[in-house]
Amino acid sequence: MDRLTEMEAFATVVDQGGFTDAAKKMGISKSAVSKHVSSLEARLGARLLNRTTRRVSPTEIGLAYYDRARRVLNDAGEADALVTSMQSAPSGLLRISVATDFGVNHLSPVLGSFLTEFPDITVNMVLNNRYVELISEGFDMAIRIGELEDSTLRARKLTETSKRMIASPDYFERYGRPEKIDDLNDHKLLHYSNQSNGAVWKLTAPSGEKRQVRTAGWLTVNDGQSLLNAAISGLGIAYLPSFLYADALEQGLVQEAIPELPGETQGIYAVYPPGRFTQPKVRAFIDFLIHAFSDKGPDVW
Repeated sequence: MDRLTEMEAFATVVDQGGFTDAAKKMGISKSAVSKHVSSLEARLGARLLNRTTRRVSPTEIGLAYYDRARRVLNDAGEADALVTSMQSAPSGLLRISVATDFGVNHLSPVLGSFLTEFPDITVNMVLNNRYVELISEGFDMAIRIGELEDSTLRARKLTETSKRMIASPDYFERYGRPEKIDDLNDHKLLHYSNQSNGAVWKLTAPSGEKRQVRTAGWLTVNDGQSLLNAAISGLGIAYLPSFLYADALEQGLVQEAIPELPGETQGIYAVYPPGRFTQPKVRAFIDFLIHAFSDKGPDVW
């Protein structure tokens, strides 16, 4: 007889407290349930149930076996459900966390196409500039930029961006243009307060040397778009990703502060909870974003 069927018959007898109710639960005859349990006991060489005319209860060995058998049966049920889910169309609520500047400028514009392609998915996009705990805060996935912290989360790279220092032409006319990293000490630097490494810019000199510059200036903001606006207004030099400043640079609203410096390339990632199985709605959205951003990159935003 099938081993899983034997386990199921035994576990159902324990759950239901008898063979009659177990047979009703399984949709088979009482004698068939009895045969499955007897076959299991014979194969194991142990008595699993105490049988009386009034009640059926597990023996000590039977109770220990029941705990393991129930886990196996639950895993088998989840495996069946997994296959069914993977073959079904993506659906359900998709809750996403994303930084405000990237969400407003680049994620929001493509959501319409995604929802049209997957009408059974609804999206709740939460814009914030803090690190969220996906599982404890109930998010299905997040979009993160830059070096990923060590974690158990899974990640897929969507595209890349680069970071450079920019300011308005008016600012350079009034305060001059820095020629080297040390010159930044004499300039007004605009600080992004949500930076993980504090009030410090990590720059690379033309020689390849890694340098750090403190950015305690006369303006601190926790939003990249606001920093860009401040730079366009001539308030100082900002260090921003290309997906934010690219249009302003093309329109001549800002210029690079020290073009000779190598830009810092950063990955843009979709991160989601660990596990062998990725929910269809999450997989569908990540695949969609990889395609949507396929023509983007450090020099193209």
